[in-house]
Amino acid sequence: MSDAPATALLKTPLADRHAALGARLVPFAGYEMPVQYEGIMAEHLWTREHAGLFDVSHMGQVVLTGPSKSHDAIADILEAIVPAEVRGLAPGRMRYNFLVNDEGGILDDLMITRPADPAEEGSLMIVWNAACKDADLAHLKARLPDGASVTELSDRALLALQGPDAAAVLAAHVPVAADLAFMEAVKTSFDGTECFVSRSGYTGEDGFELSVPASEATRVWDALMADERVKPIGLGARDSLRLEAGLCLYGHDLDETTSPVEAGLTWAIGKRRRAEGGFPGAGRIQRELADGPARRRVGIRPEGRAPAREGTLIFSEGGEEIGIVTSGGFGPSVGAPVAMGYVGTGHHEPGTAILLEVRGKRLPAEIVKLPFVPNRFKR
Repeated sequence: MSDAPATALLKTPLADRHAALGARLVPFAGYEMPVQYEGIMAEHLWTREHAGLFDVSHMGQVVLTGPSKSHDAIADILEAIVPAEVRGLAPGRMRYNFLVNDEGGILDDLMITRPADPAEEGSLMIVWNAACKDADLAHLKARLPDGASVTELSDRALLALQGPDAAAVLAAHVPVAADLAFMEAVKTSFDGTECFVSRSGYTGEDGFELSVPASEATRVWDALMADERVKPIGLGARDSLRLEAGLCLYGHDLDETTSPVEAGLTWAIGKRRRAEGGFPGAGRIQRELADGPARRRVGIRPEGRAPAREGTLIFSEGGEEIGIVTSGGFGPSVGAPVAMGYVGTGHHEPGTAILLEVRGKRLPAEIVKLPFVPNRFKR
């Protein structure tokens, strides 16, 4: 055994608030994070019915800047690194995408935003996952041409307000929020505090993400928490919410071997990019688009009450091993176990009967269409 001290966990600017609320804190992506406050089931259902407040300050926020005030110039730089259609991104709009390696595998998924402010033309904001942010930053820096740079926004916090009451709650502090469309973002103020607000999130509900100075995070948190429609939500419910919504979790449903086509994320690659290529892994991705991938991500509904956890093997009714579960648990809004995983093409159609090997027994289940609950994004 080594005598070297364990690496201390990082804390977000809201760590004191989590402790004061009695959150159960766990290590996550190098940070001390709240996994639950009053319980995953209650927090999940509250978010579906009212408004849940999440601390996601552990995620990476960066600004990519080009050599000029030209959107096309910075778009071309990023399009050489990701398969997104960035040129056509309108001011104040955002887009889901991913970093891919030369083999077409996903290194991380991320959000790209073109600022609405003309003074920020020629730059793009990117938010990516906490566990990958150091590797993502190095990957991006290594591929930037002269004149382009990327800056970490390490002095900012990130909060997510999600649920059917989120718009009304936030509009009391940020009036413009009520008028934002889904996947639209604006620089504004929250009761006088500079704030970058996007109508987005990862729960399947209508909601917002707020990037604020770290020094102002507790003030914004306290103002939102003062509303009786808002409760704090931990990582546990965040995971069950996104699973019911059929949304991928990097490191589980996505990894360096998984292509966007296998993952069912082709919609995130614009038609021009699919045809032209010009991004890492384009050969594999274009081939899978033309011929179909060998496996596909699917939704799974186990029969009975036993959940199928990550790593559960999937078999055909005839006993052939055909895939593996990558995310699974109990869906509080569904009232039953739900799972996602990958199965060989030919076994992926909704309605296909399968078997899941749970605790040494092969239990019946069915391939179903995603998501498990209807998404309620603001359209």
